Amino acid sequence: MDEKWGFAEGDPITAELTALRLLGGGAAYEAYLAFDEITWSPVVVKVLRPDQVADSSSLRGLRREAQALARINHPVVVRGLRHEAEGERPHLVLEQVDGPRLSSLIRRYGPLQAAQYLPLAIDIASALHYFRHIDYVHLDIKPSNVIMGAPARLIDLSVARTVEAAAELRHLIGTDAYMAPEQCQPVADNAPGPASDVWGLGATLFHAVTGRRPFRSGDPDADALDDRFPQVAKEPRELPDDVPAPVRKVVSACLEHRPEDRPLPREITEALEPVLAALPRGHLAGFRLGR
Repeated sequence: MDEKWGFAEGDPITAELTALRLLGGGAAYEAYLAFDEITWSPVVVKVLRPDQVADSSSLRGLRREAQALARINHPVVVRGLRHEAEGERPHLVLEQVDGPRLSSLIRRYGPLQAAQYLPLAIDIASALHYFRHIDYVHLDIKPSNVIMGAPARLIDLSVARTVEAAAELRHLIGTDAYMAPEQCQPVADNAPGPASDVWGLGATLFHAVTGRRPFRSGDPDADALDDRFPQVAKEPRELPDDVPAPVRKVVSACLEHRPEDRPLPREITEALEPVLAALPRGHLAGFRLGR
């Protein structure tokens, strides 16, 4: 990650895109807030790093994300506007979504209130229901890939793929602390799929409710699978006693080791909407009520 474009405010990313500020990035790309001359509005631009421009794997990932964005059309998922996979600076142009990342919110303020985490879980569950309908999986649901708002928004579809393509995976895809057990060791009869995203929702909701991850941190250099991925064999930490029973039940069900034992997304919504509706009206100030 030493290779950087290093765009400063006012620098051209392309003829139509002017950098405003760096937002972050990953091993293959940098993400910038930019002004777009075509939409005449702020956008987010994911541009491959200089040393990744000719890398076939990174280019394939960019095209795969563009394909996913073109297929997925849901109010809880960030929209893709266009992409360019050729030339000096291959990039994706995404809508700019206002609001903090869930990970940043937890880091700054600690655990969320029920009036915050319940709508969040219902929103993400609605997106997962839609993903099942169009045979797609996200495979990297975690607090840093959720923008808080009304509705919440899922971002970063860089590893998203069809259910069929996910079933063929035989290597690790996702983020260690939030990966379902079948993502940690994908095999023919236990490969990632829609239930893996339900696990990601459960792990994310646990983090939102408690301010910490559901499992202790694994050792990324460990040889033993369960030392790197405690979620493969261990049970999650306990939720606090004051968490409503339906929430505890949903989180526990989402974090079942066997994919077939996890709930469907609509079942998560059906379980949590009454809890949200029952909150005192004063607790809902500034938040929407259900759908």
